Amino acid sequence: MLVVDDEKDIATVLEKGLEKQGFKVDWYTDSIKALMDYRPGSYDLLLLDFKMPGLDGYELYERIRKIDRKVKVCFLSAAESSYLKEYKRRMPPLDKKHFVKKPIAIKDLVNHINSILEMSDVAV
Repeated sequence: MLVVDDEKDIATVLEKGLEKQGFKVDWYTDSIKALMDYRPGSYDLLLLDFKMPGLDGYELYERIRKIDRKVKVCFLSAAESSYLKEYKRRMPPLDKKHFVKKPIAIKDLVNHINSILEMSDVAV
């Protein structure tokens, strides 16, 4: 799993919590660096913060999907609902499970992640 969140504290908490649940996690706080280092086929899931400097989570997702059509996504956001509505309007249709409001307990996040991983490929 690839975690990208511009807040280092959040990225490391997610890494530790998810690794305790059996996931292998790579993480970045810089979305542009994450894109530059991205290796197609290396990840089953992207766990992306929505609001980041440089490339926001959706822009990062769009660019990664151009080189890796199989990777799935879950967006994290502490942003206000108007910000999320704007992005959801621009985005391809994704199930509501693809969006998680921060803060979230690791147990609940794992449930979201597992439900996404069990879904058929999302055509976007």
